[in-house]
Amino acid sequence: MSFRERLSAMWDRLRHRWMYRRGDGTTPPAASTGAARPSFAGLSAALNRPGMGGILRRTATVLVVFILLYYPIGMIWVHAVDDDPDFVPDAADFVPEGSAAVAMAAALIDREVNRHSWVANDPFFMPGTLLDNMPNYQQGIMSALARFGFELTDQLGRSRGSSEADPDLQRAAGLLQYPGNVWIWNPTVSLVPRASSESQYRDARARLLSYNNRLARGTANFDIRSDNLLATIDRFAADLGSSSAMIDRHIAENAGSWIDTGADDVFYTTKGKLYGYYMILNALGSDFAPVIKERNLQKPWDEMIATFRKAALLDPLVIMNGRPDAQFRPNHLASQGFYLLRARTQLREISNILLK
Repeated sequence: MSFRERLSAMWDRLRHRWMYRRGDGTTPPAASTGAARPSFAGLSAALNRPGMGGILRRTATVLVVFILLYYPIGMIWVHAVDDDPDFVPDAADFVPEGSAAVAMAAALIDREVNRHSWVANDPFFMPGTLLDNMPNYQQGIMSALARFGFELTDQLGRSRGSSEADPDLQRAAGLLQYPGNVWIWNPTVSLVPRASSESQYRDARARLLSYNNRLARGTANFDIRSDNLLATIDRFAADLGSSSAMIDRHIAENAGSWIDTGADDVFYTTKGKLYGYYMILNALGSDFAPVIKERNLQKPWDEMIATFRKAALLDPLVIMNGRPDAQFRPNHLASQGFYLLRARTQLREISNILLK
């Protein structure tokens, strides 16, 4: 037997011994005396036979299918841009003799954080991380609630500007300012786990409910005065002014672009803020009903609320940022900006009436 034939026979013995030890049920056959050249074809054939190769193939197939289905199905499952204009607080948030606006703020936090999934801080292994419109919308709502939290602390929740701030409201206002994209751990920022956005917002909700319960018992203050309402809506109008500037800047820099990935971010952030203000202002209308009636504000107040409702319910299938004078390609940011500025103008008109 030549050296080449002996080498081939040795390779066949080693290959069959390996196949036997891996548990495929075969026994090491006698050495082949053929003239086949040593190669790795045997190993490839083994992977194609039932056993380890089949398990690896099936595992890889299942893994690929899981990845391909996990994200799209998960995105569909968690996605929710909830702009229900008739949403009302449930029994857990509503406090008789408390503030309707505070109850609404607590209910919106509960809805977005607990009932829906808060997706703005989802890590890479959760399907919500690939969502775009929902996280911007949720953070828009939270920005409106954060502004309302400040007004509660500085104006509505204290008898006079020189009086002490309510501790629950003060804490809630700070918590609502917490960034919405913080997960429990981000090694690029710190190796130490941090408080998540959801935990901070839940704590803020608990503080708001605590305040509202004390208000119902008569141990907290909610000062229903025309100057407090004036200061609150003026701050809301100023915040909407910054949103209109953001829309204007994006239109000026990107209008007419066929691919504008930032237009929907601006649209849904603004939509969330408009929806948040719509819900809070609608509830403030109940809290300040005596002031609205006394100052004969019911008609302008209802018109302002109607404009906020229209702005909050804008929901095009695809957000387009065409040129403002385009014939066939609309600009949804400009449409949204129109209603935003109209609502802001109506807030200013109510402010002027309250000043008289």
